Amino acid sequence: MLRVGASRLARAAAARSAGSRLHLRFKTTDTSGALGIKEALGAKIPAAIADVKAVREAYGDEQLGTCTVTQAYGGMRSVKAMTYETSLLDAEEGIRFRGLTLPECQAQLPRAAGGAEPLPEGIFWLLLTGDVPTDAQVHALREEFASRSTLPAEAVAVIDALPTDMHPMTQLNAGVLALQPQSAMAAAYAKGVHKSTYWEYCLDDALTLLAQLPEVAARIYRRSFHDGSMTPSAAGELDMGANYARMMGFEDPKFDELMRLYLTIHADHEGGNVSAHAVRLVGSALSDPFLSFSGGLAGLAGPLHGLANQEVLRWLMEMKESLGTTKMTKEALTGLVWDVLNAGKVVPGFGHAVLRKTDPRYTCQREFALKHMPDDEMFRMVSMLYEVVPAVLTEQGKVKNPYPNVDAHSGVLLRHYGLTEARYYTVMFGVSRAIGTLASLVWDRALGLPIERPKSVTTGWIKAHFEGKK
Repeated sequence: MLRVGASRLARAAAARSAGSRLHLRFKTTDTSGALGIKEALGAKIPAAIADVKAVREAYGDEQLGTCTVTQAYGGMRSVKAMTYETSLLDAEEGIRFRGLTLPECQAQLPRAAGGAEPLPEGIFWLLLTGDVPTDAQVHALREEFASRSTLPAEAVAVIDALPTDMHPMTQLNAGVLALQPQSAMAAAYAKGVHKSTYWEYCLDDALTLLAQLPEVAARIYRRSFHDGSMTPSAAGELDMGANYARMMGFEDPKFDELMRLYLTIHADHEGGNVSAHAVRLVGSALSDPFLSFSGGLAGLAGPLHGLANQEVLRWLMEMKESLGTTKMTKEALTGLVWDVLNAGKVVPGFGHAVLRKTDPRYTCQREFALKHMPDDEMFRMVSMLYEVVPAVLTEQGKVKNPYPNVDAHSGVLLRHYGLTEARYYTVMFGVSRAIGTLASLVWDRALGLPIERPKSVTTGWIKAHFEGKK
């Protein structure tokens, strides 16, 4: 790695000193003296900047990939045209978080006492710093979140004024925007701080947003589907997953475990998906993390992205209704799946834009179900569809990946524990996706990535360009 010049480091140090006078709200260490999350990240940034500089100098003129006309019209599918540090999606093995597979994350990240699933605070630390945190570091981060978790009264008033029949994702986006006046980054930019310190204020906002988002989401759930009463937040006493569950009104320790798993596996999925890319795109204009994440939520609310888990459960319930008194067998389900395809519809929850095998996130959920709810009727249907649908789609021959994705399973797990309101499911996806997209956004500012501005052309330009070569 290249060294960062002394003068540059001096300027950055001076800027950081000036920035400290803006009273950033960080606890620097835990009681054991271990590095806090800001210091752990700050120690890595100079080397990462040098690494990016070295890569750009060595390979800057190399072509990452060729964009065809088909790709330009087809949503830029698979065009290698961006970097994203926190996760990487492989077509064969699925997602890796900072190089770790999901099973490796489950094995290596800190867990709750007596639990088997990773703590959400741990996955944020991993994605942000690239290191597996210690138990002490996760505890310190939980305390950091707790110190920031109280919702501003003005934001509560905004959320409580929203119509309860408004889609929960619209409410969540409104709630996030209502939190924005707290933005340290917006205030720092207005004061003219040096750009080398933007990441510090971006991290400040990310921690505040992550600390407050579960309560915003839980408040929306209680208002929309119950009487509005809510268990007070126990941030600091409970981990993010368990506290979120408790605020929604769930007390089963197994549901706590499900929340930890859910928040972990949905946290990140490299940078090209709509929600992650929207956060980066908006953030590239130096919009603060609250505004940037709002853009990501708007994309996540689409039926081709995060709303898909809601669609899958609706379809499964329709399948169950279609069976009626008919015994659930592979033959009966095969006929129903062919009915869906012959009607010109798609089978929700199967296939993926990148993956060419079963989504490891599906597998994690399946293993959870086999352990905790093997006799659940809807789980039995999902399991049988796992045997049926890939064979049908392969026979049809129109899809590259006939295997289930993450959305094929999550609704059934949530429904088993009593969270039956499918309109709410994408809100939980949003709480999880904040973990990865905000970690990545901090790195965007640390590396000084510029505003995104790809070149577009018209259909007429394409015709003239290629016809001129004939």
